[in-house]
Amino acid sequence: MSGRTLSVVENGDGEAAREIPGAQALRRGLSLLDIVAESDKPLRFVEIAEQSGLSKPTAHRMLATLVEAGLLRVDERDQTYRLGFRLFRMAHRVWNEFDLRGAASPELARLADLTGEAVRLAVLDDTSVLYIDQRDSAQAVRLGLGVGARVAAHASGAGKAIVAHLDPQHRQTMVSRLGLERFTPNTIVDPVEFARELELTKGRGYAVSFGEQHADISSVAAPIFDHRAIAIGAIAIVGPSYRMGVDRLHALGRDAIEAARRVSGNVGQLAMSISINPRPLGPERDDLRCAVPSACFLGEGPVWSAADKRLLFVDILAPSVILADPESGQFVSKPMPELIGAAVPRARGGYLAATQTGFKTFDWSSDTITSVANPEAGKPGNRFNDGKCDRRGRFWAGTLAITTSPGEGALYRLDPDGSVATMGKGFHISNGLGWSPDDKRFYFADSGTRRIYVYDFDIDSGDIANRRVFVQLPENAGIPDGMTVDAEGFVWSAHWDGWCVTRYDPDGKVDRVVTLPVPRPTSCCFGGPDLSTLYITTARIRMSQRQLAEAPLSGGVFALRAGVRGQADTPFAG
Repeated sequence: MSGRTLSVVENGDGEAAREIPGAQALRRGLSLLDIVAESDKPLRFVEIAEQSGLSKPTAHRMLATLVEAGLLRVDERDQTYRLGFRLFRMAHRVWNEFDLRGAASPELARLADLTGEAVRLAVLDDTSVLYIDQRDSAQAVRLGLGVGARVAAHASGAGKAIVAHLDPQHRQTMVSRLGLERFTPNTIVDPVEFARELELTKGRGYAVSFGEQHADISSVAAPIFDHRAIAIGAIAIVGPSYRMGVDRLHALGRDAIEAARRVSGNVGQLAMSISINPRPLGPERDDLRCAVPSACFLGEGPVWSAADKRLLFVDILAPSVILADPESGQFVSKPMPELIGAAVPRARGGYLAATQTGFKTFDWSSDTITSVANPEAGKPGNRFNDGKCDRRGRFWAGTLAITTSPGEGALYRLDPDGSVATMGKGFHISNGLGWSPDDKRFYFADSGTRRIYVYDFDIDSGDIANRRVFVQLPENAGIPDGMTVDAEGFVWSAHWDGWCVTRYDPDGKVDRVVTLPVPRPTSCCFGGPDLSTLYITTARIRMSQRQLAEAPLSGGVFALRAGVRGQADTPFAG
């Protein structure tokens, strides 16, 4: 008898069965494919062999076979392994045969059970929305317009969710054909207002329709994408308007997004993050309070206005500039006509804003808005995000793709004379900015890479150089968002989905972590008469009803007695 052994496995009836010849080799080969596919960077042979646990000769033979079969390929420039083009062709075959109803069916049932409302699957059919599947509400109220029914794309959550995520040219053509007929007093019929609604929908990742097709029916919907990140349908949660108020619609937006992503394999990511880390355990703080109960969708860009003796900040996704008195908690809001990333006071009066379509000045009392410059006029899918002035009154602000596609962001400097300089390109999600007290360092966060960079800074010329990583956050620590630098040169960074603000020393080491009662702090600044209070803006966007119940102060502004003073914010000198 030879020394060769037969592998024995248990079948479903508990009986012993011989393993099919070659099955073990097949499993090993598939495991190598998984290693290459799941890595966030191309891997060399040695790295693959180490991760697989196979001997080098065995790993080499299997990799060679996979390359020969077209399932892997070798990049000759650096001898790394990448997925082969045969897999790409296979993926196309899968999507060509994709059964949208079949893929969505479990999510429709899950959402109907979770929300207690009707859930519908919709596709765009010419200029209307066609419902192709649904799950009824378990509650007593039954809604019409079931499978096979059509509704106007511009007056439905599903229609707006799909149209908003079409490519710009296709979307423009579609909007011109919609007609924008009025069905109820809430129907949006003005083309400019409808275009604004689509941009807000794209920024949020979901659409809401509050009594726009039928006054007594409202909905929230999120797009389903194919493998090319093209919207092919939408999942909509639909219910009676008396039960689906505006606040509940937005709270259900996250559930709709999650369901749509599971249907489409999580392609076309639309925001910084959709997962929220568990709330960290920490002591209740007596040095922290909610100073402004603003309930912003996406509060951002806090600046202490010494002239107003007020805190200035923005809500990006309910576009507005907000001026607040943190002592009384009172605030006033100025709606803006488009997405806005940041606003700062001007030395000559009024304010400067970084908006979706560039830099603009505005006067609070007269509502006058004047365009200054639009350095990304050729990139309509981008918007400006965080912005701040350096000590000479030059305004710095970064951009990102509204879809958060990697590499589309840039950093710009607006000088007082109105000229614009490009200070960097290729960023994922441009975010927080700050300068050291001696004006020799400039800090800049790219949230998409979880990094805070530091540059050498020349205060006289406004130039930056020698970029290097200041902090790289691990995945379980949240995402670096907005920031400020205190008078001692320490960097304070708000951690989106991290429930905290972290203070780093000038070497990038953690000095202090301040836990918060909300998961999504967005930015911070020092303010108050002696600049000793750290004001922290937060967000409530894409938080489920359960999460909002756990963190009801989300969207407000918090005040922390920091025990250290900050640096005064400088107005724009132009």
